[in-house]
Parts: sequence; C-alpha cells; structure tokens
Amino acid sequence: MNAEQERIQKPEWKKWGPYVSNRQWGTVREDYSPNGNAWGSTTYRDAISRAYRWNEDGIAGICDHKQRLCFAFSFWNRKDKIVKERFFGLSNHEGNHGEDVKELFYYLDNTPTHSFMKMVYKYPINEFPYEELVAENARRSKKEPEFEVVETGIFNSNAYFDLFIEYAKINHDDFLIRVTAVNRSTTKAPLVILPTLWYRNNWSWGYGTYEPQLKSPVNGIIEIEHDTISPKRLYSRRSDAETLFCNNETNSEKIFGTGTEIKYFKDGINDYLVHDNVDAVNPEKFGTKASFLIDTELEGGESKTFDFRLSPHEMEDAFFDFDEVFELRKQEANEFYAEMQCEIADADEKNVQRQAFAGLLWNKQFYHYNVSKWLHGDPKLEAPRDFDNHVRNRDWEHMQNKDIISMPDKWEYPWFATWDLAFHCVPFSLVDSTFAKHQLRLLTKEWYIHPNGQLPAYEWDFSDVNPPVHAWSTFRVYKIDEKINGKPDIPFLESVFQKLLLNFTWWVNRKDKNGNNVFGGGFLGLDNIGAFDRNMEFKNGDHLEQADGTSWMAMFALNMMRISMELALYNPVYEDMAIKFFEHYLYIAEAMENIGDVKGGLWNEEDGFFYDVLQLNDGDSISLQLRSIVGLIPMFAVEVVEHETLEKLPNFTKRMDWVLKNKPKLANLVSHWEVEGQGGKHLMSILRKTRLTRILQRMVDENEFLSDYGIRSMSKIYEENPFKFTVDGQDFTVKYTPAESDSRMFGGNSNWRGPIWFPINFLIVESLQRFYYYYGESLQIEYPSNSGEMRNLDYVSGDLSRRLGSIFLKNEKGERPFNGGDDLMNHDEHFKDYIMFHEYFNGDTGKGIGASHQTGWTATVAKLIQPSRTPKGKFS
Repeated sequence: MNAEQERIQKPEWKKWGPYVSNRQWGTVREDYSPNGNAWGSTTYRDAISRAYRWNEDGIAGICDHKQRLCFAFSFWNRKDKIVKERFFGLSNHEGNHGEDVKELFYYLDNTPTHSFMKMVYKYPINEFPYEELVAENARRSKKEPEFEVVETGIFNSNAYFDLFIEYAKINHDDFLIRVTAVNRSTTKAPLVILPTLWYRNNWSWGYGTYEPQLKSPVNGIIEIEHDTISPKRLYSRRSDAETLFCNNETNSEKIFGTGTEIKYFKDGINDYLVHDNVDAVNPEKFGTKASFLIDTELEGGESKTFDFRLSPHEMEDAFFDFDEVFELRKQEANEFYAEMQCEIADADEKNVQRQAFAGLLWNKQFYHYNVSKWLHGDPKLEAPRDFDNHVRNRDWEHMQNKDIISMPDKWEYPWFATWDLAFHCVPFSLVDSTFAKHQLRLLTKEWYIHPNGQLPAYEWDFSDVNPPVHAWSTFRVYKIDEKINGKPDIPFLESVFQKLLLNFTWWVNRKDKNGNNVFGGGFLGLDNIGAFDRNMEFKNGDHLEQADGTSWMAMFALNMMRISMELALYNPVYEDMAIKFFEHYLYIAEAMENIGDVKGGLWNEEDGFFYDVLQLNDGDSISLQLRSIVGLIPMFAVEVVEHETLEKLPNFTKRMDWVLKNKPKLANLVSHWEVEGQGGKHLMSILRKTRLTRILQRMVDENEFLSDYGIRSMSKIYEENPFKFTVDGQDFTVKYTPAESDSRMFGGNSNWRGPIWFPINFLIVESLQRFYYYYGESLQIEYPSNSGEMRNLDYVSGDLSRRLGSIFLKNEKGERPFNGGDDLMNHDEHFKDYIMFHEYFNGDTGKGIGASHQTGWTATVAKLIQPSRTPKGKFS
C-alpha cells in the first residue's frame, strides 16, 4: 500500500480540500427575489460587494468540511477595473447558449485526500474583455456558436500569465501553498497576487453573535482566531509581505443604496487597490477577510514563485521543511497514479486519465442549503416569497444539506444533480471508493430523499425527474470496491438498497400514469430530445408514453433484482425481494409490447426501433417516429446471471421457474433466460436477439448514430430531412443539430439533438459488454453498418470506447478533437497537453461544447481508458 492509499484510510485527511465553489452568484440558494429570478438576484458584478448567505466562491479555493474558513487566490493585472476574485462568466440570459464561464483554467493534478493538488489559470496581461464578451454574446443568435474568450484576441502574442497554483499537505490541516507566475509574453508586465483568507459569514443572519477574527501582528503573518478550527496562522515566505484587512460583509450602499454602521466591506481590498481608497481597509489590521499583498513585475518569459503555509502551528520558520515535503507529496502523487496506470502503455492516455481524475477531485464542493430557512427567511434576512404563485422547492422543507458533494462543474453547475452524481461515482470508485460510496449513501439520507421516496433532482427544481440510475451506480461501485479492497461491503449495499425501495415505490405510484407499468417522467434529463417539451400537459387527457421512461424503469427493476440476489447470498430474506423485482421487470417488459392500439407497443417493427407513443384519451395512439437515443435506452435493461449464482438461491430459482412455466406470455418477453449462454449464464433483457440486432444496425450506421467520436444523441438523417409533428394545433420540427441547441427549451444551455453525451455512451458500452458476456462469438453484427465487416459485441464496445477516448487524445495531426481545430489550443506548447472535459461534444467533429469542466460524468472516460482484468461484461 503506497502513502496515498494509506492516507485514504484516514478520514481526517479529507476534512480540508478544494471545497470552495467557482461560482456562488446566480444560484437558487442566493435568490431572495420576490419573483424567483435567481440569475438576476445575484450577479457577477455585485458578487465582489455582497456577502453570500450559503456558500463561498473563489479561485482555486480550499476550506474545511464545514466551510468555516476559506482560502483562495485573487489577482490583478493593474489594468482591469476589478480585482479577479472569481472566474468571470455569463448568466443564462446573457449567453446566446445559456450560462458559460469565459476564462481559461485547467485542473492538472489531485489526489483523493488532496495531499497534492495543482491547477493553472491563464490570466491576461491586458485588460480583461468583460464588456466585449457580454456584448458579442448578446448580439449572437441561437443559431451561432458561443463567443469565447480566446476569440477576443486577448491571448494574442502570448500576452498572459500562467498562474500555477499548487497545494501540498504536511498533515490533514497543514497546507503548503505555492503559486508560480510565468509571463508568457516578451514584455515586462505587473502582477498583483492576493492570497486571501476569509470566514464564511455565519453571524449576520440572526442566529448568533460569535464573529471570529483575523489579525496581523507583523507583516508576513495572518493570525486566525476561531473557536472550532485548528489552523492558527497563514505565513508568507516573503516575511515583508504587507497585509490588508476588511470584512466579509455586504456593502449595503453599493448593493441596496442604504447606509450601515459596519465598516470595511467585502470589496474593501478591491477598492483599496483599484480605486486607491485607503479608507476601504482596516488600518488596525483585523477583520473577517484578509490578504497578503504581493506586488511584483515579471520580465517577458520570467517566472517567479511565491510560497505560503496555512498551519495550526506557531513557528519561527514556517518554511524549514517546505521544499522537502512539497517534493515528497508530488512524488507520492506520482506513485499513486503510477500504480493505478501500470497497465496503460500510452503516455497520452495516462495524461488524459490523470487530468480526468484531477477535475473530478477538484470539483468537490461544500454544499449548504437549508430549504426551510431559505423559503421563510432568517431573523435578519427576509425572504419575500410569493407563495400564492410558484416558489421553487416549497415541497422540500425537510432538505438540510451541509456536505461535501461532487459537483457536475463548480462554475456552470455549482449544485449537485442526482443522476449526474451516479455517473461521477463510477470513476470516483477507481481512486476513492470510500468517497463514492459515501456520495451514493448521502443522497438517500432522510435529509435528502423526500418522505414520499423521491430523490432530489437539483436545486433549480428538486421535484424534477431524472433517470433512476442510482441503483445501477450503487451496484457498479459496490463491485469495483469489492475488487479493490478484496471484500464486499454488504452494509453499504444494504443501506442504499433499503432507501431505493422507497424510491422505486415512488416511481411506481407517481410516474406510472394509468397503472399499466408504462412510465413517463417528463424530460428525464434529456432536455430537448423530443419534438416538444416532454413535461407538456396535453388537452383532453392525452399523455406521452415514454420509451426511455419505461426502459429506465425496466433497468431499475433489474438493478434492484441483481442487488437483492447479491444480498440474498448473505441473507436469504432478500430472495423474496429478488422475486418481487423479477416479476415487476416482466410486467414492465409486457407493457412495452402492448401500449394502446399501436401494434408492438413502443416497438416499431417496420423501423426496428423504439419510439415514444402519444396516448390519446379516446384510446388511440400515435407513434412518434423520431429516432433518438430514447430508442437505444431499452438496451440498458440487461442482466446476465451466472448459473452458479442461481444454484445458491433455491427459493428465487424455484419461483422464477414457476413464473416462466405458468405465465408463458411473460416468459416470452425474457430473452434466452432458459438457454444458458457461454459459460453457463442466463440473460434477462427486454431485447430478444432479433430486436437487439436491428437496433444495433441503426446505432452503428454512420449515416445515423455512429460518429467518429461515439454515438450521437439523434439520428443524422434529420439534418437533411427534419422530423415534423403537430399536436394540440402546434407544429413542431426537429432537426439534427450536432453542436449547440438552436432553441431556448430548458434554458438552451444543452442540446440532445445530435451531440455526443458521455453518460449515455458509457451505458451503451457497458450494455454491449453485458450482451457479449452472454452471447460471446455467437452474436456478430456488421460494424459499421454496410461495411461488410462482421464483429462481435466486445469489439464494438471496445471500438466505441476508442472513439470516445479519441475526443481527448492527439490524432495523427497532433490535435485533440475537443479543441475544435483551434491552433493555439492544439499546438502551443503551453496549451497542447491540457485537457478540458466538456459537458457534451459535437456529433460530427468531437469539439467540446457546454460546461468546460464537466469532469463529473465526462470523467467516465477515465473508466473507459482503465484496462480491466475481469471478463468483459462481468461487473467488477
């Protein structure tokens, strides 16, 4: 066991980490407007002057697990009209494709205990183009691409600083901190560096009067006075470093136009530097926010390093072992990943995977949201909610979140999303299965899950419905953890399973509209995938029967059956639960065959594909023959059970055999259960072999779904021949759009009408592996379609993994497709090996789109890269 693996076993090593958000403004939590305008309630422009109620944000920030004390960096190039305290980006209304960060930074390294962390921020030497970015994006239409910061020319002639920020822990609460500034231009340039400490404001809301303090007895030291945290001092290696103090308090005059008795506000250090306002900082050197002032100049090409230490110890020389320990932690990080990547031969693959893990670990965040207090206000903070009309999350007053959670992207999505989190946990389990298990268990705790059994979706609407993938992720993480640690964690599996019983019941009671085992659910995380908003209410009781909603539930039932079988190996009581989910799965499969008057139900025999069905109130039905990944999701409902497992579960096997013999209609829906596949295995799938083959023919057709970079979310045939449909007197048209969305549906900041999305592609790869585990060489398809080459499903899944990985890897031109052909990003020595893990990718070119640091579910590429010693398709 290497040094980092040993630290993972010690919970205290995770009490401090990179838990500060990249953006807190524009969140639902900070919205105290009467009309629910979260994007307008707090903005980037007022964030520098407004104290946040719930969370803090900053650049490369760290904090304790309760976010009492924060540390982050701020910078100023002496040309901007504002100190750079947080990354800039556009709100949802300002961007032509929704919210978007307009900065360049990369997460380069991180370990599970955050014993070593590294990132780089590319900070322009010249005045940052705030106004140009706002104006040009406002001018552009939905049919045009986003206007990015590189396009402003601000990085021309290499007129920027590379700011490398690194942390190394001496102990769990003792940080060595280094920032290395490199002037990439050829001319001298000034730079102000502000290593900043501040307390999250807990004292202004009327619950207590305790206000901790920061003080500076001499230059080069900031003292920390707090009753409950261990760090006591922040040291600067430059002992003459001047200190600046203000308070983490709202500047009421600037924000509200009202006076206050408080002096020295959150924007005090900014105003002191930018506006020469000497009265903005406290001359007595104390407050709740403090910075060292590092005012320097760098010649063209020059590099300078500045060291700091956040420590619980009072020392004469805080840096006596700095260099030695710093190098040791870097070496230990290398050893940790070298052991993990020992079977990966390609250096570029190692680089991509390591940065994927880095982004995943950097995107942990302290998330604080007490919904009841937010709805009704605090003693000293009113909440003018209009309860006569729509108020977000009013049915979730039990929610009390105060935890470290994996975020999709700490700038674009600085709030947890339940179905995203399920995917995060799979790659997380490779580096820290303990944290992955904690995350899955957390979302099922009583202060998260609704009393009715619904899992919270995301803070914009906890009541929204996401695909039920929590059970799938739980079993995947369980098996990976078992492989890594050599023993099964039954208490983890059992505890999550018990809560998922409530969630399964909620789905059955709430989303099975007519009690016929056909499920809706609305947009189900796929935003604009349909011809119309799938949350739409129809006239006269018409409703949508969703191929994906029903397929997700079939998958959910199989996942629960498989977990029950696993638990039954240790406690026979669970055999009854396995039988219950086996039968429920059969009823769902039956329902997919028999919806309304549409022959074949959701399945269209002529096209060989699954479609949504519009169920009319007169009993008639209309098949919505729009080919999208909705029709591929039935593949995910697949389970392969070894015969030896059945022999250990006699009661389950006996009941299953009875059902299959006495209910022949249901038995016919189970593909090849009675026929043992290679190695004595049994298959349970919605798809019989013929249907699976027909769906795959569509999926691997390069004129439809198969791209050089994975599986598109919609068939390319709609590029030239858009799908058209009329309902309730409204005409709807769907066109294949491989990049950004051309509509405002669901905010317009994502698009499921053509791009490649990693979560769905990851499940496709795993499903193909499962089918191969059963069929082996007996099932081969023409791959790609019309190529004349017959391939088994192991080859197909492997090739899809290769295509997905190629988005990030250098091609024969030395370019990475996610960069979209940008010469600077692909060929400049200071960019070419840095990776961004976008939210989704152009279906034709592989260019990254949407959130640029979505190393939540896009980090699943790390799992695709990781070689497996287990037979393909066997979960472990």
